[in-house]
Amino acid sequence: MKDRCFPESCRLSLGLLLGLSSVFIAPRPSHAQSFHGETIGITVGFSAGGGYDIYARVLARYLPTHLPGAPNVIVMNMPGAGSMRAANWIYNVAPKDGTALGTISRGTPFDPLLNMPGAQFDATKFTWIGSANNEVGVCVAWGNAGVNSTEDLYSKEIIIGASGGSADSDQFPKIINGVLGTRMKVVSGYPGGNEINLAMERGEVQGRCGWSWTSLKATHSAALKSGTFKVILQVSMQRHPDLPNVPTVYELAKTDEQRALLKIFLARQVMGRPFMAPPGIAADRAAALRKGFLETLADRAFLEESDKNSLEISAVSGEDVQKLITEVYSVPEDIRLKAGQLIR
Repeated sequence: MKDRCFPESCRLSLGLLLGLSSVFIAPRPSHAQSFHGETIGITVGFSAGGGYDIYARVLARYLPTHLPGAPNVIVMNMPGAGSMRAANWIYNVAPKDGTALGTISRGTPFDPLLNMPGAQFDATKFTWIGSANNEVGVCVAWGNAGVNSTEDLYSKEIIIGASGGSADSDQFPKIINGVLGTRMKVVSGYPGGNEINLAMERGEVQGRCGWSWTSLKATHSAALKSGTFKVILQVSMQRHPDLPNVPTVYELAKTDEQRALLKIFLARQVMGRPFMAPPGIAADRAAALRKGFLETLADRAFLEESDKNSLEISAVSGEDVQKLITEVYSVPEDIRLKAGQLIR
């Protein structure tokens, strides 16, 4: 005899069956959704108060609302070797689950390409989240240093303060000296930009080169107006609209080889404020971080606070940063080797 059931019990059984089947066939939540209840740390490769630190802290205030689960986001500082220490830590030690981000000197990713000592990472394998802007660097002289124009860099020695081997403040004056024949004397070892600025005030050094124009405007607008700081050169491919009368280092190049060498270093300016995660994190989390980063940079409240802090925002996607780094790493061997020699 066939099994039978009364109408009420049949409806109950059918409902239970449908309920159970929905449990088994419902799609699993994305891994990216598990940011809920977690804390994301942004490691800054420089001391507190400098340009990279300011960008990271403003970003951290608005990023949570653009990530699945609205996690906490905190900022930590790990200065050392021009942010090389932080880069090595993020690549080799930081958790690979999407909860560890970092921001480092825009030049640090290219250190392995240039055979810089101490680099323990492959920049093409970082999970690049994006860049907050396309940067212009400048060389600045202290008001009483006696260096008032670009021409003075060829005839007068100026002592330049620097953070370390992979920082713009160290590499750019060496590159400019090697390619163009200027006379900047580099003194390295300062933890970050604030310490270099204090060294200028104390008379230990006379200038700083590779300083981000956005950072300089944000933190020392009064010194620029008073003439305490004099902008004498732009480290970029094109002149910034704010500095129409200050030449770029690229304009001063006279040969194809000089221009090729400078391009290796000037490419980093496109990723002026880079943010990345370790290699090997889950694809959905990488996508969520990249999407949240770009959404944050378009957030009205974020842009208003950035404007108050004189932070220029011109978002560069993580995919574009990844592509740029891959392209730079494909330069001819002879140019790469010569470029590496210039920053020794």
